Amino acid sequence: MVNGPGGAPAIDFSVTSKDCEVFEGTDLKNCPSIAKDIKTCQEKGKTILLSIGGATYSEGGFKSEEAAKDGAKLMWETFGPKQEGSKTLRPFGDAALDGFDFDFEANVQHMAPFANELRSLMEADKSKQKFYLTAAPQCPYPDQADKDILNGPVYIDAIWVQFYNNFCGVNNFNTDASSSKYNFEEWDNWAKTVSKNKDVKVIVGVPAFTSAASTGYIPASKLAEVIEYTKKFESFGGVMMWDATQAYANDGFIKDVRKALGPANDSGSSSPDPVSTSASTSTSTDSTTTTKTSTTSSSSSAPDSSHSSSSSSSASASHKAPEETTSKEQKPVVPAATPKPTTVATATTKPDASTTPSAEATAAPASNANPPDENHSSENESNDELENNILTSVLGNDLLGLLGGLRKANEVASRATHGLTNSLRHAQRNRT
Repeated sequence: MVNGPGGAPAIDFSVTSKDCEVFEGTDLKNCPSIAKDIKTCQEKGKTILLSIGGATYSEGGFKSEEAAKDGAKLMWETFGPKQEGSKTLRPFGDAALDGFDFDFEANVQHMAPFANELRSLMEADKSKQKFYLTAAPQCPYPDQADKDILNGPVYIDAIWVQFYNNFCGVNNFNTDASSSKYNFEEWDNWAKTVSKNKDVKVIVGVPAFTSAASTGYIPASKLAEVIEYTKKFESFGGVMMWDATQAYANDGFIKDVRKALGPANDSGSSSPDPVSTSASTSTSTDSTTTTKTSTTSSSSSAPDSSHSSSSSSSASASHKAPEETTSKEQKPVVPAATPKPTTVATATTKPDASTTPSAEATAAPASNANPPDENHSSENESNDELENNILTSVLGNDLLGLLGGLRKANEVASRATHGLTNSLRHAQRNRT
């Protein structure tokens, strides 16, 4: 929540916060180790966002427009560039995040003034750092929880649409348009006709494994068909995965999705491939999602946030020439092989409750982890080594060992089941 105990935001940084200490009298944690990770990722061209909201967010927004603007100033002083003379508690010291992601899954009040005040503060900043605002709506259009932000009054750089836990998810895609319920076309139309930013990028959010959401997971081979279809839309910006832990546990999933996306269109500037994973952590009373709070440190290249000009935003939003690494949450994503590049992600996005009566499931179990992964498939070996190093630094060897053990156990069980099935078939043939 934005206004937590002691007047400080209350944020859940998930498993990444094990080394953090709570600021006295608040629910805000002081996390110098995460601050160090944030700077490292930013030096590699990754975009780190803080996701506000989450499936269990219960603050309900703000009582008035003025309260919303005050809340934006508090978030900016807490997570943006360090303000001279400010006594605001800062969990990441002098590390400044690259923006904020809105992930509201229930109706909230006065969020447009909150978002616009953040945008004003970003534009007034005199540093050379680029800042972004993103959102993570569920796929039923229009999204009821984020409508005040998405219906035109706020300039949004990218959205991570959660195409899962609902009837319009990627699992209901069909090459026969008459029977397909996957509704990316509606969101593309939103980008062209409703969004204040007509160059906004729409990222396809998917579960990274079977246990990442109640419904909506499909294997990479099937997701490749969805991606191929979606590439024809100008607003398509890439793929966001919920979440990083699930993605790393699903061996080969990130690599195969990256391959399906193809090389990124860099529009003249260097940028990573269009895949982003969200880690968990969020400004929610007791929930998660940040980096896509991107604050919990997730990452990816983001869309160009300089909306003061009419030029189209590009996925070259990095602090320095973006290198291909991972780090939001996530948050937010990277550019796909489409006419225009794209974005970040943190991430953010997470499994959530359905927004319509026809939606299938509600919230889903999501594991929390840190950063996303972005690289070319021709560099698989170095990528795997890099991903393992990053994940180890975030989660620790114990959890990685557990994930590896579970994966091996699953393989053994699968082989045993296969052998038993063959034996039974053989026995049946002998009887006949």
